[in-house]
Order: sequence, then C-alpha cells, then structure tokens
Amino acid sequence: MSASRDELFRKALELDESDRAALAGMLIDSLDGDTEEGAEAAWAIEIERRIAELDAGTVETLPWDVVRDGLRRRLGG
Repeated sequence: MSASRDELFRKALELDESDRAALAGMLIDSLDGDTEEGAEAAWAIEIERRIAELDAGTVETLPWDVVRDGLRRRLGG
C-alpha cells in the first residue's frame, strides 16, 4: 500500500464499527459501474419475494458454515 493509503486505512480503523461498515459500502459502491435501468427496482421486488417466502416458511435456510463447506467442496478447495 502507498503511504497515503496506509494512513487512510489507519484512520478508518479509528471509526466505530457502523461508520467503518458505511465507509466500506461507499468504497464498494464507488467501484460499481453504471446500474442498468430498472435493476434497483427489480432487486427490491426480488428481496420482497424472498422475505415473503421466509415469512411463509416455504423455503429452508441453511447456516453459513454449511453453505461455505458445500461451496468449497464444489470448487475443489
């Protein structure tokens, strides 16, 4: 890392957890290209659909460690 980047990182670590998370989100958003028209609305609809499925109990959730281990097996790692 360059000196200025290292300094920014050290300063960012001084932020509380919620501010660090917000900053991380802002940085990630800055890397995204233009969003396709209607994409945000489509994601909002999809999220609502998934929440409704969870609320209705029509889908099964899995713990992260089970998902992670399955992905590792599928990817050969």
